[in-house]
Amino acid sequence: MNNNLTRRLKAKSGLNSLTLDDVLMNKKLASLGDAFVNFVYSIALSEKLGEPVGAKIKSQILADALRKSGLRRRLPSRTDRHTQGDAAEALIVYAWLQGILTLSEAIQIIEEKAEEPVEAFTTLLTQIEKHLAAA
Repeated sequence: MNNNLTRRLKAKSGLNSLTLDDVLMNKKLASLGDAFVNFVYSIALSEKLGEPVGAKIKSQILADALRKSGLRRRLPSRTDRHTQGDAAEALIVYAWLQGILTLSEAIQIIEEKAEEPVEAFTTLLTQIEKHLAAA
């Protein structure tokens, strides 16, 4: 990603000052994350199948991955599946914007387990959480 654009986004949005809980509940990150996650998933499937594929990942899959990764506990108890999916999308795009995860890494992780999308996104979310904890 263009470093100039990343710096501008960070400066304008205050990304550097967000806690993990803030990231998970950030609607603007979730909106960008929706497009990013679908792009990553589409590219991973295209690579796996050897032909162009445009795909949309369902909120339920992301919500299940959030739960399996252990990150669900960071959300309020009465959070619906759609909002849980948004939280996963927000975290994934946040990791990319912060340079914790590259586009290539995200695609590779999803491609390896593309036939099991819940497992693929669980792996991705778990890896992001480990990187955040180490920082």
